[in-house]
Formats: sequence, structure tokens, C-alpha cells
Amino acid sequence: MNLNWIIPAEGSGGRFVIFKSRRPCWFTAFCFYIMQTTENIINIEEIDALIKSQEQPDLAYIREILKKAENLSGLTEKEAAALLNTNAPDLLSELFKTSAIVKERVYGKRIVLFAPLYLSNECTNNCLYCGFRRDNKDARRKTLTINEAVGEAQFLAQKGYKRLLLVSGEDIKSSNIDYLITVINAIYENTDIRILHINAPPMKTEDFRRLKETGVGVYQSFQETYHSETYRKMHPSGMKKDYDFRLSTMDRAIEAGFDDIGMGTLLGLYDFRFEALALIQHARYLEQRFGFGPHTVSVPRLQPASGAVINDAPYPVSDTDFKKIVAVYRLAMPYVGIVISTREPKELRNEIIKIGASQISAGSRTNPGGYTTTNTEHRTPNSEEQFETEDHRTLDEMIQVVSNSGNFPSLCTACYRRNRTGKDFRILADKGDMQRYCLPNALLTFQEYLIDYASDETKNIGQKMIDDAAPKVEQRDFRERLERIKKGERDIYY
Repeated sequence: MNLNWIIPAEGSGGRFVIFKSRRPCWFTAFCFYIMQTTENIINIEEIDALIKSQEQPDLAYIREILKKAENLSGLTEKEAAALLNTNAPDLLSELFKTSAIVKERVYGKRIVLFAPLYLSNECTNNCLYCGFRRDNKDARRKTLTINEAVGEAQFLAQKGYKRLLLVSGEDIKSSNIDYLITVINAIYENTDIRILHINAPPMKTEDFRRLKETGVGVYQSFQETYHSETYRKMHPSGMKKDYDFRLSTMDRAIEAGFDDIGMGTLLGLYDFRFEALALIQHARYLEQRFGFGPHTVSVPRLQPASGAVINDAPYPVSDTDFKKIVAVYRLAMPYVGIVISTREPKELRNEIIKIGASQISAGSRTNPGGYTTTNTEHRTPNSEEQFETEDHRTLDEMIQVVSNSGNFPSLCTACYRRNRTGKDFRILADKGDMQRYCLPNALLTFQEYLIDYASDETKNIGQKMIDDAAPKVEQRDFRERLERIKKGERDIYY
């Protein structure tokens, strides 16, 4: 029989319209639940009004915001809008300085390093900006076998990586939940990788629960753009075209047991001020509903991709605005790990690690098999990659860069294995207590790296840093643990 169900009318400002449906009752109820949920997450009209109301922020008001933010109190959405509209060079300098202070109060002087591991570029979506899109007829499709995936992870482990981010296109035939679970288990069982995170397509709560049971850490999924009209234009077909289903992804992941989730937008698809405020609004929703927000926030800008329809950003984001976004995220959500990828040029990445970022990828390849194929030094775009990368420095080179910036490179994976996650992690971070663990764990993993993998130059730089920092570590048995590392013991952490 026909069933009545209601959905918000496009551009209705909250009004609902009634449709007839022949779908079964469970489907009707599910659709209504999803739409109710997403209406609670993002208020487009409110965000637009905030941006307009703060277009000419008062200088004294900006400095008041920055002074308050130093205490890890976060930002209101109005305050974030004011900072995102700030363009005066002297105020931007103060913003970046405050962001660096807040990052150090939460995490101390440490930067976490990792690499992505692409499993499959087969995809049924048709995202206009992506090299993996379905209609890219020039793309050379590949899904790694289990042995190939393990081989990629082993290659990275032999370089010194301890955490990887698995990445897959959306194709239930080639990279479904059973495939992902098998890959994760195989990497854990056959390599020295200590934690795997995953960027995989949104799924049902039941599948999220199965995924979590493998011991994977962070589940990451980007909304790409929170602007619903732009979203529909950029995602014309495939499962990803459903804005509401994607926006409610984190609800399902958390309900399934993921208390560490990673969010982000693809900067350049729409006004960066809107995207940043929408992500903050999304985080506030999660905080109110679950008691914690995102564990990580990624800040990727649109990059050219072989076979993409769109290679130039419709809304370009300058380097200055990019740094502004990082700083506002840091002040608005002091507890999050802000992730900067190799999409960005090396000069900018060198700056960003000094003003609020806390995690960076290194030596990344964005195609399946990219680490172990014979052309690993080939840096020009190819038809297997998701997008072009700008910073091609190796892990060892990035460890030197981080060290020379006055920060400690960290390959730590302790929080996920000590259950410092979700609400517990946020409480520690909000109080500035996380750095009690971050510094000693960074030094222990740094010492491991220097002994097992580092170049001579990195060893010379790093050992002096560790020797100088060790007396400042508050943990009473730290020196004893450090000596155990030097004698050959591994994977010691707080």
C-alpha cells in the first residue's frame, strides 16, 4: 500500500512536505530518522547568518577571544566566525601564536607521523574532484590482494612507521566489510604495525561494529562539503550522493563502538568559512550527544587528480586562509588532533607544524601498491592515484624537519591501546593533562626509531634532543624505560 512520509523541502528553511511512498514501513521510518538527525547536526541558515554578522569583527573583540581561548575554553560559533573573517596581518599573527600556545598546552611539543595505505581505487561513486570516480575511463583499477596489502604494510614498517591509515574506494564487490576485516587482521598478524586507522565508505551500524572488533583505531570519513547544494553537484551518482546518509555516518560509527572518529572537509569546494563553521557545529552536536567530538580533524585542500572533472577549486583557499582554518580549529576544539597531509607544499607544512597541527603524514602514496611497485620514485601524476601530492619527503626527512622545528617526532600508538579514547581522551585533553603521556611516549618511540631506522644525520639530531629532554619528563621510571629501549626492548609506553 501507499505510505505517507515527510521530508524537509529543499530551501524550505525547515518546512516539511509530504510524499507518497510504496517503500516498506522500516524504510520510511529509517529515512525520517536520518533526516531528523541531520537537521539537528547542521543549521545552514544559522551558519550563513553568523558569517554575515561577523564580516567586520572589532579588533578588541578579536583580542578578547584570543585571550579567552588560551585557557583551552574553546570557541563559540560566533567567536569562530569572527576569527575566520579576520584578515589584518597583526591579528592573524596573534591568532597563529595563540593556536601554537593552545596546541602545546594540550599535546606538548610533539608531532605524530603516519602514512596512508591505499587498498583499492575501485569505486562506484562519481565525485567530480576525484581520480577514483566511476566515470574516469582512463583510471587503472586495482584492489590489493591480502598478501599485497600485507606487503605494503611490511614495507612501511621497515621504514619505521608504526601507525597507518587504510584507505579504500566505495565498491562492495572489491572492498566490502569482509575484505577490510581480513586485511586488518592480516596486517596486525604479520607486521610490526601497532595501530591501523581506516578511511572507508560509510556503512551500516552492524558493519561498523564488526569493523571495530578488529582493533582498528580511528574511523575516518570526510563530509567533503557541508553545503548541501554544493554536495549534490559534486556527487551526482553512487551511494555517496546521499547527503543525509553521509552526514549521519559518525552517529552510526559511535553507536557501533567507535569512540575515536576523524572528520574533515575538502577545502575549495565551497566557502571555507562556511565549511569550518559547519564542521565545528557538527563537532558540538557530537559532544552534546555522545560526550566527545572528533578525535582528529583533517584539513585537505582540493588537488588536481588524473581524470577528475574538476581540478581547479571553485572556491580557492589561500595559504593564509589555510593557516587561519587550522588555527581556528585548534582554538575551537583544543582536544582534536589536526592532521595535515602531503597534499600541501613542504614550505607550508613546515609552517603549519609550528602553529597548531599535531599530526602529519610523510612519504605518502595515494594509489594501491604505491609503496612497493618498481616506480616508487616516480612522482608525476598517474592514473591509479586519487590525487596529486606536493610534499614528497620521506619519513626520515620529515623527522628531521619536525626535530629542527623544536618539536619531538612521535610514532606513539599508546592511547588506543591504553583506552585513552573518546570521552576519557577529551577530559584529559581539555585539562591539558595529555602532554603528561605525549612527551614520554614520543621520546620512547623516537629512541626506537633512532636505533632501528634513522639515518646518521637524524641520529645525531635526535639523540641530543632526547638527552636534553629526558630530565624534564615527570614520569618517575622514564629513564629506566628509556634504558630498556636502548638495550633492545621495544613497544614500551605509558
